[in-house]
Amino acid sequence: MILAGDIGGTNARLAYFQPQNGHLRLISERIFPSRDYSELGEIVSTFLQDAAIPPDIACFGIAGPVQNGRVETSNLPWIIEQSSLAKQIHLPATLLINDLEANAWGIGGLGQQDLVSLNQVPPSTGNQAVIAPGTGLGQAGLYWNGSQHLVFACEGGHADFAPRGNLQVELLQYLESRYGHVSYERVLSGPGLVSVYEFLRGKGYGDEPVEFAAQLEHENAAAAISCAALDGSNRLAEQALDLWISVYGAEAGNLALKTMATGGIFLSGGISPKILPKLTGPLFMRAFLEKGRLRSLLETIPVKVITNEKAGLLGAARCAAAKYRNGATGPL
Repeated sequence: MILAGDIGGTNARLAYFQPQNGHLRLISERIFPSRDYSELGEIVSTFLQDAAIPPDIACFGIAGPVQNGRVETSNLPWIIEQSSLAKQIHLPATLLINDLEANAWGIGGLGQQDLVSLNQVPPSTGNQAVIAPGTGLGQAGLYWNGSQHLVFACEGGHADFAPRGNLQVELLQYLESRYGHVSYERVLSGPGLVSVYEFLRGKGYGDEPVEFAAQLEHENAAAAISCAALDGSNRLAEQALDLWISVYGAEAGNLALKTMATGGIFLSGGISPKILPKLTGPLFMRAFLEKGRLRSLLETIPVKVITNEKAGLLGAARCAAAKYRNGATGPL
């Protein structure tokens, strides 16, 4: 039995998977609000209380850079030590990986029903990469060694934001005045969308309905902005989401070039599936392709949105299964 976890800044999703005929069957699942707990061990211990059979191995995808079995979470006040967590939950075979590393592991377990193509490009072998805006901005790569993909984590979301055009330059200056260093995550995340909206509002790009201002105060502001943009009820929100998507497309193209991802770019995270009507429009792919002399290369790269919200959870389970097969704790 495999215990898998997808641990984000908002929710911690835990599940049991059973290896069966070369596949992983989901047995049970539970979602915990991350900020209601002081540490990951508390969540895992609560989940394990209902277990009839203890797991053989556990793997948790965590939002943050994992180094030597230790991670300081990006959007939670947690420090997680792999060895300490293993002792706490009484399971020596406990693994910590980056949450986007888990997403990348999950790609191989997805079906066509879990993906939406943004361009019509024939599938090809080669490196792949995944980019995922949500509470933060995650990225990861999959190196093709000639026979299989080898997953690697990265922290590319924290690289310097490179603006395109005068409006984005002004956005950079606005964000610099607030944060100092401006990474892509400062734009391509839920909080980033709110910042883009506030920037355009401050520049006088549109009038904000009075009732919408109150909505931003009392609800999830990023969700309210994206919903208003999609239903056409707020022109300012539409402009904010359009600008956000242009930056998203450009950074996805950057990632494709840096990883030579001829096997495909995958858009994941909590936001991408929710804004599909906008992503399938022209803005994203236009920005993705605008790379000068390398446009022809990018035109050959498949771009797909992952719509399965359990991709990271599945990926953590697939990573655990691979480690188990390779002798981490014995044969699978």
